[in-house]
Amino acid sequence: MNRFELGQLSRRGFMSLAAGGVALATTGAATQAQTVKTSARIVILGAGAGGAAIANRLADRLDGAQITVIDGRAEHWYQPGFTLIAAGLQGATYSVSQTTDWLPRGINFIADYAAEIDPEANRITTLGGERVDYDYLIVATGLTLDWDAVEGFDLAQTGPDTGITAHYAGPEQAAKTWAALDKFTDEGGVGLFGRPATEMKCAGAPLKITFLAEDIATRKGNRDKVDLTYNAHSASLFGVPVVDHRVRQLFDDRGIDYRWSHVLKAVDAGAKTATYATPEGDMTTAFDFINVIPPQRAPQVVRESGLSWADKWTDQGWIEVDQQTLRHARYANVFGIGDINGVPKGKTAASVKWHQPVVEDHLVSEIAGREGTKIFDGYTSCPLITRIGRAMLIEFDYKNHLVPSFPGVIAPLEELWVSWLMKEVALKATYNAMLRGRA
Repeated sequence: MNRFELGQLSRRGFMSLAAGGVALATTGAATQAQTVKTSARIVILGAGAGGAAIANRLADRLDGAQITVIDGRAEHWYQPGFTLIAAGLQGATYSVSQTTDWLPRGINFIADYAAEIDPEANRITTLGGERVDYDYLIVATGLTLDWDAVEGFDLAQTGPDTGITAHYAGPEQAAKTWAALDKFTDEGGVGLFGRPATEMKCAGAPLKITFLAEDIATRKGNRDKVDLTYNAHSASLFGVPVVDHRVRQLFDDRGIDYRWSHVLKAVDAGAKTATYATPEGDMTTAFDFINVIPPQRAPQVVRESGLSWADKWTDQGWIEVDQQTLRHARYANVFGIGDINGVPKGKTAASVKWHQPVVEDHLVSEIAGREGTKIFDGYTSCPLITRIGRAMLIEFDYKNHLVPSFPGVIAPLEELWVSWLMKEVALKATYNAMLRGRA
């Protein structure tokens, strides 16, 4: 629990929460399905949330398969926790575990990065020169943060002395964000927030850190000392219209300014200014605190593989999968899981959870000689924190329809304590269960 709410949770309330957490963790869990004997060679590229989860599911379903996971990252990061770290509610270690902690026994793990993906030859080549042939490939690399796209920015600049923050970069940077935010909400000044114009993971995160900055300043009695501006990349604050309207209401109520079509272009750490590209030309604004979230793209090895869309997201490189089956449109033995997919929605951990049964079903069904039936409907979830102890549990699909998991119990557009608890307490248990292939 966070330091503001710890004393307010009754035993009865905690037990209710625990029951809710169990329900969340088991929703969508893999059913007890018959195993399939096979000698298929399956390569999973990436051992993050998507890669680890599908490795566990396939290890349970396929008897005799040669499953290889390739990833050079030693640490696994629980990325939904970065916002909590950046708000001073958790320490940096909250989001850190080891990659190998989550992988099933009996698979082959190659602790290296891919240097080349050849979907014609069905082969991966690692940076170390190892060649791995496959019958099926699951791309679960996640995405890359293009810090170089923000002129003048360097992660070495971040911290309380400069007021420049970048909590998307990792747990340590999230902790540095809190140090800077704590100082800013003590001393006051101008705070700038926003998001890139590319597709991005957890598009609600920029809004969360903005809301939290306002709430922390208010709790300190310093709200009149800070000016907060959210720089929207388009003419909306959130891609789902009904949620966009609600966020505008909350920003207006709390005196948070917002500017349309402002995309961060450059940061000058010495002058403490940020330059934004706008339809009217570049605009430069002085700041005391800025949260930088850069453009986001597919890793270079994926962009160079021939798996990306040729006519969509051409500057970003997301892979060309069918939005319902998550099978590649040109290479039928390739599937995508997670942020790497070129689909209209779904760059969240919650979406990864619902990618799993779809990819499992279609891959295992093909090996077994039948047609898969499961589809992904674009399910995306954003526990949108609006203040410490309150959040809105936003869930929606490809059609921008709200699809609440608890209709009649949790109102998605209301700021509720129970929605906050889903984010702060139950979500990590759900996430861990997903990694184990149990959700």
